[in-house]
Amino acid sequence: MTEPDLFTTIPRSGFDVPGTSRGLFDIFRWHYLLSLLVRTGVTTRYRNSVLGWTWSYVRPAAQFLVFWIVLGLFMNLNRGIDQYAVYLFSGIVVVNLFSEAFKNATTSIVGNAPLVRKVYLPRQLFAVSAAIVAFVHFLPQLALLMIVCIVLGWLGGVGVLSILAMLAAIAITLLFALGLGLLFGAVNVRYRDAENIVELLLLLATWASPVLYSWTMVRDAIDTLDWPGWMLELYMLNPLTQGVQLFHYAFWMPVTAATETVPPGLGINTLWTFLIVVAVLALGQFVFRRLEGRFAQDL
Repeated sequence: MTEPDLFTTIPRSGFDVPGTSRGLFDIFRWHYLLSLLVRTGVTTRYRNSVLGWTWSYVRPAAQFLVFWIVLGLFMNLNRGIDQYAVYLFSGIVVVNLFSEAFKNATTSIVGNAPLVRKVYLPRQLFAVSAAIVAFVHFLPQLALLMIVCIVLGWLGGVGVLSILAMLAAIAITLLFALGLGLLFGAVNVRYRDAENIVELLLLLATWASPVLYSWTMVRDAIDTLDWPGWMLELYMLNPLTQGVQLFHYAFWMPVTAATETVPPGLGINTLWTFLIVVAVLALGQFVFRRLEGRFAQDL
């Protein structure tokens, strides 16, 4: 009696076509590998470093001191902004989260070239893990900001909306950085000029959002120059601007008596910004999937 052919008894629908990908949905199927990539990125960040995780506090603290002394004290940009130190630092941590996630996601494919050339796995895992690692390194800065705000009486003024604003800011910033990281990361495999473009964008990021100054300065400048009002709306719908404003609402507002500096329509602008971020993420995923078929050859 002949043995049955096992390959004829198993339906072909039970097999996956090699090299196919479902995009970002594959991060759920490959969650174990994602956790390994995140663990590797976190543990190797400060390997052979004497200070180790202390650098997560030193770098933003040094950045804050430079901006606070030069811009706040010397250039008097703190005029009209109560508790300018909290205002400044709450914006800096958001920009740092965006910058690290965006930059690391852009270089994630090239940085993992040996794996991309030899083993098939969803390449989006590298960008997603880079964004998660950036979030892990963001947590010490967030903790430091919370400690400072608690000393200044933050717990007495914080509410449910403040917590929701903080979570919304983190989600907007990370998804925006991931969408751009997928887009530029895919292009960077073929054209390494993408890294230089990202460096230029990150250089402008701090100044293109109300981190060092108040959004009212932008409003007053537009009114003085008699520019159209839609320019202010466009500025406020910048996802990074919205993330910074939400962090100001979550941390700066509870420790200050100022209310006139809260931009109107903060809630509705948050919803619009989420739609913009989802569109950027979809665009990044579309470009990534169109180009990922040639990653191994280009690397």
